Amino acid sequence: MSTSTTPYTGVIPPVVTPLTADGQIDRASLERVVGHLLQAGVNGLFALGSSGETAYLTPAQQDEVTQVITTTAAGQVPVVVGAIETTTNRAIERARAVAGLGADAVVATAPFYTRTHPTEIDRHFRAVAAAVDLPLLAYDVPVCVHSKLTPDLLAPLAADGVLAGVKDSSGDDGSFRVLAGATRDLPGFSLLTGHELVVDAMMLCGAHGSVPGLGNVDPHGYVRLHEAAVRGDWTAARAEQDRLVALFEIVGAADTATASATAAGLGAFKTALELLGVIATNVVSPPMRRLDTEERSRIAAVLERAGLLG
Repeated sequence: MSTSTTPYTGVIPPVVTPLTADGQIDRASLERVVGHLLQAGVNGLFALGSSGETAYLTPAQQDEVTQVITTTAAGQVPVVVGAIETTTNRAIERARAVAGLGADAVVATAPFYTRTHPTEIDRHFRAVAAAVDLPLLAYDVPVCVHSKLTPDLLAPLAADGVLAGVKDSSGDDGSFRVLAGATRDLPGFSLLTGHELVVDAMMLCGAHGSVPGLGNVDPHGYVRLHEAAVRGDWTAARAEQDRLVALFEIVGAADTATASATAAGLGAFKTALELLGVIATNVVSPPMRRLDTEERSRIAAVLERAGLLG
């Protein structure tokens, strides 16, 4: 793994956004999630990412989530916050809002909904970076935004100081390896994997850390995995990764006849956190549905096998 100095390293979970039964932000549960993660020794928090249901939240709800997380973290770790919007001006507006609420860095995707040329994506990141006095990280998630951020696009932005880092959730491990090589000698640049099932392999390629959605459920496991990789104990890292791969089976609990892949993943994380006593309900944003009693039982069984639920 890379040893470059960067504030964005280690385990930086994308914090889930607990909701009340009527769909409002459950502030008390969100505070407990943050405490749960900090107690496990995570190195940062990613607010308003995909696991935080950012695309489903109103601007007022996004502001509330940002305020709760930054206040609860109280400077113990960096808080990076999503400014994930369809176009540049909207992303700038959101980035300025979260900057005013205590964010330590901003995360943006490529523009989406609109059809976008790579040169426009380049201008998009440069414009967002110029508009706020905070570090900017790019979020590569083509399954959601339908544009792949290639190494040829990202490496010049990193070299020019536009990007402080990249969170790669593309699943394109070859591209990740190329980007790691292209940015290896850039001081302060952070390369993070969102591919939670191969964190050990990505760190061997040069990742500085991970942003695992499953880290909400078992942050201790991802911290152990990261620490093993840092000390070069790849046998221990692989064993921890294998255990987390088995735990990831919770995302298969939902009935796919009535639940999207997004609802299955978010619902599994929230249901697991509810079973662990961290959050009050497993409610998700509409039009998704919450997981039912049978699905909850499947998740409980996986947690028991993983030693998380006695």
